[in-house]
Amino acid sequence: MECRQTQNKLKCNCTYEPCSRKGICCDCIKYHLRSRELPACFFPCDVERTYDRSFEKFAELVQIGRI
Repeated sequence: MECRQTQNKLKCNCTYEPCSRKGICCDCIKYHLRSRELPACFFPCDVERTYDRSFEKFAELVQIGRI
């Protein structure tokens, strides 16, 4: 399967610079799961900028209806 890195980057809301995984979703997911986190694209932009990408933060946002 061919990676669509260029297309993926267009929708990537990650504000961490420089991230070597931008647009390479499989590497990004693997990296974040090791830390019990989800990638930036799972979060609204205002929350993503806090860099709290934890499972707990995601669950909190689901409970309050933001996701």
